[in-house]
Amino acid sequence: HLATSLPLPSERDHLRPRIDLIVFMIDIKSKYSLKNVEASLAHVDASFFLGKVCFLVTGVGRVNYCSVETNAIWKLGETYHSPMLFCELELEGIQAATAQRLLRMLQICAGHIPGVSALYFRSLMRSSAHE
Repeated sequence: HLATSLPLPSERDHLRPRIDLIVFMIDIKSKYSLKNVEASLAHVDASFFLGKVCFLVTGVGRVNYCSVETNAIWKLGETYHSPMLFCELELEGIQAATAQRLLRMLQICAGHIPGVSALYFRSLMRSSAHE
């Protein structure tokens, strides 16, 4: 399910499936994109930041057209202790690889991978980013 911003409308709460992973998409070419994500973060329960949130940063292949400072994006990941995925969705091969990574993250967050929890996965992502 996709939403352009949070909070989600409450009138359909009873029909909404459990939320296992929240992926915030930031288009590096759009300041509005970052501002929308920042405004939406206030509506996410703090418990979700324990391995069930990630930031997907798109447009990284077009550094010349950046409207968002990369320091601001890195700060979001650090502040919310959430993994960051950087990609260029306009390239078909990158689209497929990114979709596979997100699907694997979702499987872990939903509890479909035995022996790997969302918290454990988050700690692995964090330690590999610092190496």
